[in-house]
Order: sequence, then structure tokens, then C-alpha cells
Amino acid sequence: MSKTQSRETEIAVFPISSQNKVADWFIRLGKGIGVGIGFILPGLSGGVLAVIFGIYDIMLRFLANLRRQFWQHVNFFIPVGIGGVLGILFFSKVVSVALDKYAIQAVSLFIGFVVGTFPSLFHKAGQRGRKRSEVTLMVVLAFVFATFMIWVGDRELARLPGNFATWLLSGALIGLGVIVPGMSPSNFLLYFGLYDKMTQGIAALDFAVIIPLFIGLAACILLLAKGVSYLFEHYYGTMYHMILGLVVGSSTAIVFTEILPGLGADALANAGLSLPWAVALCVLFFIMGAVLSWAFSRVEAKYDPDEVKARQTVENKH
Repeated sequence: MSKTQSRETEIAVFPISSQNKVADWFIRLGKGIGVGIGFILPGLSGGVLAVIFGIYDIMLRFLANLRRQFWQHVNFFIPVGIGGVLGILFFSKVVSVALDKYAIQAVSLFIGFVVGTFPSLFHKAGQRGRKRSEVTLMVVLAFVFATFMIWVGDRELARLPGNFATWLLSGALIGLGVIVPGMSPSNFLLYFGLYDKMTQGIAALDFAVIIPLFIGLAACILLLAKGVSYLFEHYYGTMYHMILGLVVGSSTAIVFTEILPGLGADALANAGLSLPWAVALCVLFFIMGAVLSWAFSRVEAKYDPDEVKARQTVENKH
């Protein structure tokens, strides 16, 4: 193989954004920051952002066969990894401050993020065909999950303690958000009362939180990447409709377990808001979140691998 052919193959495997190596390194750093933000903000998905930035397929290929072009992959992902850490650290601080004083307004924004992404996720779930049984599964799962979460809302299960085991499981959930584009693990962490503890721990560089999170995340990605890829390849519609059911159920439960209790006298006094202002701000932030994530999902659709493949198929027919 000639040097020219070798270079073309390398570019095909590791796409570059600039002929300038330094500029390309910083572009990958910026992509990593974006993916890190996706890990932190409920309603967003680090996996989706990885797809948009063109690094998701490279990541899955690397995880499927770690020994193949190992050092080339490591060199490619070093700035992405650094950026991811920076994005997580910075936004953990921002989110921690927001949840401390204006908890229900911040949660309303996050629920808006989730609602805004639902149309695109529903469309994505049906890209390879949609069965009535899959829609039924989604609705039933959403109802059962929401009912269960609301029922345990005032019980101990709804507020899990922040310990090594729960942070390990939280890291595994975040890992699922990496390998399953569209899944937002923060939504579930928010419900179980772990989200604010996690962001506070990361912002304070509390390694009792960070280390088990990282172990859970890495273990989940390494152990489940191939299995999850197999399930989505062979049971695409069922898997996505199940995720949609869980997302709808958890979001509905959060309204009853987080937002409505947050309109009590003590919470309003802490925020320094009257009830009408608190409700108005919740509605405003919800709309903002929904519009922003809807606009984001429109951009996402342009880069979705299945959407691109479908457009190419239509173009080839013409």
C-alpha cells in the first residue's frame, strides 16, 4: 500500500476537521467538552452528541476491538477525553449552583429538555418500522414506571443514599448514555435524588464520588458495548420504545415528586419567590428547555447515521 493510500485510509478511520494538527486537536477538545455537557444536562445525551460530532462510530469500533489500531485510537481520543472532563467539571458547578437555590426552576428546564427531544426520539424509534406492539409496550411501560415512581416518591427508595454502590450504578447509567444515543441517564439520577449530590461532588472534586462513577462508567462501556450494539441491531424498535417509555415515565414522576413539592412555603422562601412568580418561572424555563432541545434535535437529525442512510437511499433511487 502506498503512503498516499495509507493516509487516505487513516483519514477515513480518523476524520480530521482541519489540516492544521494543532487546530484539529483543539476541535476534538471542543467536541469532548460538548459530549461532557451532554453527560451532565438531563434531556441531553452524550451518545447523541458523539454521533453529531462524528466520533460515535469510531468509539464503538474501538470498543468492539481494543487491539485494532490501539494507539491511533488513543491518540485520537486524548483531546476528546480531556474535553469531556472539562465539560463535566464546568457544568457540574453551574448545575450545582442552580439546583441549590432555584431547584424547581432548574428541574423545569431539564424536563423541558426531555420533552423537546421526545419527537426526534419517537421518530428515531420508528426509523426501521414501527409495530403496534412496540407503541403499546412504550405506553404501558411509561404508565407503570411513572405510577411506581410516584408511589415510592415519599418513601426511602426514592432518595437513594450517596455511597460507593450507588455511585457505581450511577456511573453505569451514564455509561449506557454513551453507548445508547438518545438515552439521558441524568433524568433517572434526578428522580432518585442523586443528581444534585453527583454534581456537587464532581464540582468539589470529591473523589469518593468521582472514582466509583468512573469505574461504573468504564465497566459498563467495556462490558456492554457489544451486547447493547447487538440488541439495537436485532431489536431496534423494541429497545428504543422501551427507552422512550422509561423517559416518559420518569419525567412524569419528576413533576409530582420534585416540582409540585418544591412549590411549598419553605422552598419558596429559600428561593425568595412568591407562588405566582415561581410558577411563571417554571413554565418559562420549561418552554425554554423544550424549544432549545427541539432545535438541537433538528440539527441532530442531519447527522443521524440512519437518517443519512435513508436520504442516500432516496437519492440513489432518483
